Amino acid sequence: MTPTPRLDAVGLVVSDMAATLAFYRRLGLAVPEDADSAPHAEVVLPGGLRVLWDTEETVRSYDPDRPRVTAGDRIALAFRCSGPQEVDAVYGELVAAGYRGHLEPWDAVWGQRYAVVLDPDGRGVELFADAA
Repeated sequence: MTPTPRLDAVGLVVSDMAATLAFYRRLGLAVPEDADSAPHAEVVLPGGLRVLWDTEETVRSYDPDRPRVTAGDRIALAFRCSGPQEVDAVYGELVAAGYRGHLEPWDAVWGQRYAVVLDPDGRGVELFADAA
């Protein structure tokens, strides 16, 4: 039998580690404070999946020809909230803290309350909950 790879981590390349980690801490990820100046940071989520962050410089150290991505949504992290009110509250808190909202909370046709805010590198971070 051939072994099957298991998804273990989602890696994000960042331009400013401290700014990025501050954003994800606001979403409840327990990233150690001393990671702000590190070239690599990671956190283990409930269930074992990890989120990894590497600075552009770190990635270029082993892949010098990698093109710099200025922004984009080729990958997005989606955070489940406890209910529609939490989607609105978290979105509002992030925007009030200076992060850029992309899509204000709305009731999606697929039965969820949904919103999108941008992380410091312009990646869409989705907030969602089952509709009431």
